[in-house]
Amino acid sequence: MRYIFCFFCFVLILSSCNKSYDAEDTVMAVQTVKLPPKNESAAYDKSPDPTAPPAIKEKIEQKIIKEATLRFETDNLETTFTRIQNAATTNNARIINDSEGKDFATVFRNLTIKVPSQNFDRFISDISKGVSYFEVKSISAEDVTEQFIDLTSRLKTKKKLEERYLEILKKANKVSEILEIEEQISTIREEIDAKEGQLKYLESRVSESTITIEFYKTIAEKEGVKISYGSKLWTAIKSGFFSLSDLLISLLSVWPFVILFCLVAYFIRRRLKRKKA
Repeated sequence: MRYIFCFFCFVLILSSCNKSYDAEDTVMAVQTVKLPPKNESAAYDKSPDPTAPPAIKEKIEQKIIKEATLRFETDNLETTFTRIQNAATTNNARIINDSEGKDFATVFRNLTIKVPSQNFDRFISDISKGVSYFEVKSISAEDVTEQFIDLTSRLKTKKKLEERYLEILKKANKVSEILEIEEQISTIREEIDAKEGQLKYLESRVSESTITIEFYKTIAEKEGVKISYGSKLWTAIKSGFFSLSDLLISLLSVWPFVILFCLVAYFIRRRLKRKKA
């Protein structure tokens, strides 16, 4: 009996030890698991889906229209023109207008040049090297990026609308429906052509800058008088001839009054002669 009681106590002691070890293991297991804080879990929930394609940020290229107007004095027109020609050749520019003339005190030459926009600043710098000062130097830059984006967006919308009408046209059976759809397509096509023309015009102005150059040489006052004296004399002769012609034409237009005036003057003169007699 005593041995049975001792065995029973031994079993109880072993079972209690096992329970304590299990509790400790459970506590240690719970401590080793760290739950994420609320803010981190929220951040995780808001994180992008790794399977989703990355967002593509479209880079919008600026569209700038550059223009310049230059005016300066030079000692030699031909030398200056040659220098401008060399600068144009170096910068892939082209002269689209060339005119020259002379007034009382100066001899001048005007050029209109188209230069690629990426060479605009370098071309201006090349021309400025031989100029002491500019009487006029006006440079402007107009940003048409917003206008370009708006036209592009409207053009895409019109093309999509045209595609939809073309699909509807394939399914149309009635003649009236076909005619109505074709009329809509024609109107949309005109709008598309107009917007494409506007885009091409903007592209051409953006890709090539316009530069207007006027350079002149001052001539001596005496030289100017000698050169212009003959022309002044001939101008005076022509002016007198045209004035006489205008007078004759005016007299012809009022010929009844002229005749009446002559008759009245004749009778008055005749009466005066009778009185004197």
